[in-house]
Amino acid sequence: MTASIHHITAANTSLLDNVGPDVFDHAIDRNYLAAYVADPRHALFVAVENGAVVGHIRGNAHLQPDRAPDLYIDNLGTTPAHQRRGIAAGLMDALIAWGKTQGCTYAWVATEIDNDGAKGFYAAQRFMHDPIAMFALEFD
Repeated sequence: MTASIHHITAANTSLLDNVGPDVFDHAIDRNYLAAYVADPRHALFVAVENGAVVGHIRGNAHLQPDRAPDLYIDNLGTTPAHQRRGIAAGLMDALIAWGKTQGCTYAWVATEIDNDGAKGFYAAQRFMHDPIAMFALEFD
């Protein structure tokens, strides 16, 4: 891996001024970004190569009333040209290390049933597949 990994904070959000294709699902909204990095229970890491963000991972320490926090891995993406180069694994390592500093003892992630690439990646990272039913509600 030739990309460098950076933890995004309020001081370095300018790293997100040049983001490669398919790294994020949507355009970055600076107001949402500011709120995200201000929350100490959220983390965003990016991989930068030649001045461009070529990958990202984000997650949060999900507090529990009856056990240690979980690390919820919210999103992971790399540009197609940078896949299978160890970037996603480096990002995952950074987020898990951060989660441990937050007291997390468990990590989980969800992906679409037909996303074979993601399922293979998570299995290679030693995540166990646990079939669940997911329900979603979009607010009016």
